[in-house]
Amino acid sequence: MPDLGFSHIALPVRDVAASIDFYAAFGGLKPVLRAEGKAWIGDGRRTFVAVLIEMDVVPTVLAPPAHLGVACASREEFDSLVERARAQGLLIGEPVAEGDEVGIYAFLRDPDGHTLEISWGQSVEQVVRDALQGDGSSP
Repeated sequence: MPDLGFSHIALPVRDVAASIDFYAAFGGLKPVLRAEGKAWIGDGRRTFVAVLIEMDVVPTVLAPPAHLGVACASREEFDSLVERARAQGLLIGEPVAEGDEVGIYAFLRDPDGHTLEISWGQSVEQVVRDALQGDGSSP
């Protein structure tokens, strides 16, 4: 049976291996499919993937406020990743705390300049569950 609905996002990258390393280190994403010049990476919890497509020149960059978002399991994990990103010069600004639904988040720059948001305390899963229990037309 084919997948239905929201399944992936595609990102142009200059070096698939370098991007795989970055997203594994800071997003917990790992390859689920590899082929010449491309890879599908995911978290192993859902069928949504990021498709990394190797190109000589990256024509567009996913720049703030656009980003891929990954939630951390704990505040300690979030803080540790922020410090690692800061030490490697990958942190874009300082973490931002916005409270209830949004939690705390920080933007990181991947090897091609795309933006990864790491967060802790966001309630995306609960908001979606609540919306699906209703009529699904709005949260």
